[in-house]
Amino acid sequence: MMNKNQIQIFDTTLRDGEQSPGASMNIEEKLKIAIALEALGVDIIEAGFPAASKGDLEAVTEIAKTIKDSKVCGLSRASKFDIDAAASALKHAAQPRIHTFISTSALHMKHKLELSSEQVYEKVIESVSYARNLCDDIEWSCEDGTRTDKDFMCRTVEAAIKHGATTINIPDTVGYSVPEEFTEIIKHLINNVPNIDKAIISTHCHNDLGIAVANSLAGITAGARQIECTINGLGERAGNAALEEVVMAIKTRNDLLPFTTNIKTELLNRTSKLVSAVTGFPVQYNKAIVGKNAFAHEAGIHQDGMLKNSQTYEIMTPESVGVSESNLVMGKHSGRHAFKQKIIELGYDIGDNAIEESFNNFKALADKKKNVYDEDIIAIIDDQVIRVNDHITLKDLSVIAGTKGPQTAEVSLLIDENEHSIKSEGDGPVDAIFNALTALMPHKAKLLLYQVHAVTEGTDAQAVVSVRLSENEKTVVGQGADTDTLVASAKAYINALNKLIVKREKTTPSKLGNIS
Repeated sequence: MMNKNQIQIFDTTLRDGEQSPGASMNIEEKLKIAIALEALGVDIIEAGFPAASKGDLEAVTEIAKTIKDSKVCGLSRASKFDIDAAASALKHAAQPRIHTFISTSALHMKHKLELSSEQVYEKVIESVSYARNLCDDIEWSCEDGTRTDKDFMCRTVEAAIKHGATTINIPDTVGYSVPEEFTEIIKHLINNVPNIDKAIISTHCHNDLGIAVANSLAGITAGARQIECTINGLGERAGNAALEEVVMAIKTRNDLLPFTTNIKTELLNRTSKLVSAVTGFPVQYNKAIVGKNAFAHEAGIHQDGMLKNSQTYEIMTPESVGVSESNLVMGKHSGRHAFKQKIIELGYDIGDNAIEESFNNFKALADKKKNVYDEDIIAIIDDQVIRVNDHITLKDLSVIAGTKGPQTAEVSLLIDENEHSIKSEGDGPVDAIFNALTALMPHKAKLLLYQVHAVTEGTDAQAVVSVRLSENEKTVVGQGADTDTLVASAKAYINALNKLIVKREKTTPSKLGNIS
C-alpha cells in the first residue's frame, strides 16, 4: 500500500515532452533518458505513443525491456488499434501501464471528435474495459478535463473506475485553469464519485499561463496523489509542469506541502542537462532549480548575506539538486584512475572503452586549455556518447575567414570509413562549412536552428553547438563540442546528418546507399 502522503511522479518527457516542435529523439536517446529517469527515482515513465509511429512503437518496446524499477507506460487513444499497439510494446515490461484517453469537454466533443456525450461515455467504457483485459494497470484521462462539465466528468470517471481504471488523470490540456479552480475540480471528484477511493487521482497541467506547477501542487493539496510532469518543463506550446520544480517545492516547503516523493533530488541537475543535450532545447539561465543562475548571486547585498549565512538568500542548497562548484582538480598531469573517479563523481556509468576514449580526449583538451572544469569533462563524454555507430565522422577541417572574404571551408569526412573531401565558399565560415557538408552528403533538410553556448568561462572555453534539421517532416537535433567553435559546428551538423540517415533507413532502407 502506498503511503497516503506519497506522491507518485509520472514523467512524460519521452511522450508529451517529445511533442515539442523539434524535440524528436531517436531510440538510443530515448533509452538513455529512460535509464536516467529510472535512476532519478521516477515512479512511472510514459515512454511514448506506440500507435503514433513505428519508431515510437520500437522505442517503447526497448524501454519496456530495459526498465525494471519504474513502471513503463504507453499512451493510447480510445481505440482497439491504439490499445493493442500499447499492449504489444509493453509486453516485456516488468511493470506495464496502459494510459488511454478521450476528450470530454463540450468543445472537443463537438469540434474534434464530432461525437455526442453519450457516444463518448460509451467509448470510455469500451476502451477501458478492453485495455483492462490486456493489462492490470490502467490509467484513464479525460482530455481537456478542466473545461469539461463537472457532472459529466464525474459520470465518466465513475465508469472508467468501474471498468478497470486504477488511475484517473485530470488534464489541464490547454493550460487554462488556475489553482483555486483546479483545487475545486479535484475536490468535486472526491466528493461526488462514489468509487473514487478505488483509484489514484492524477494531475497533468500545461504551462500556457505559467502556472502548471502551481496547479499541480493545488491538485495534490486537494487530494490528487500523482503528478504528471516533464524534465525542464518540456512539452507542447509553453510546456508541462516541470518535474524539478514540483519535487523541490514539495521538499522545500514540506511545512505546507506535507508530502514525499521517491525522487533522488541530487540527480536533478544531471538529468536536466541530459534532456537539454539530447533535445537541443537549452535551459534558460534563470530557470528555477536547474538554470545556470539558479544559485548565482551578483548583487552586493546578496553576496554579503551569503557570506554571513547562505540561508539569507538560498532556500535550498545547490548540492540538494546536484549542483556543485566547478573545481579545478583535473589537468594534463591527471591519470586514468583520477579521471575514472571523476566520471563516477559526475554521475556517469560508461564502459572501459568509452572511458579510454574519453580520457584521450580529455588529455587533448588539457593540452589546449589552462584549466579543465567538470563541465568540460561532461561535454567530452556527452559529445562522445552521441556519436555511437556514426556513418559519418569529421577527419579534417580548414577554414579561411575574415573581413575580406570569400570565406571558405575545406572539409574531409570519413563516410563509412572512406575519405571524401571538398572545398566550399559561404556567407561566413559556418555557412561555408555547412555548404561543404551538404555537398559531400546531399540532402534537402532545412536548418531550423543553429545555437552556440560556452561550457565554461574564458576565451578558451569549449563551445557546444546545437543544430536542428528538418527533412520530409523528419526533425533531428545534432550537437558537437570543441574549443574551436567552427569544429564544434561541423561536429553538430554531422551528428544531425547521422541521425537523418537513421531516420531515412527506417522509412526507405535503400536510401543509405545514395548518401555519399
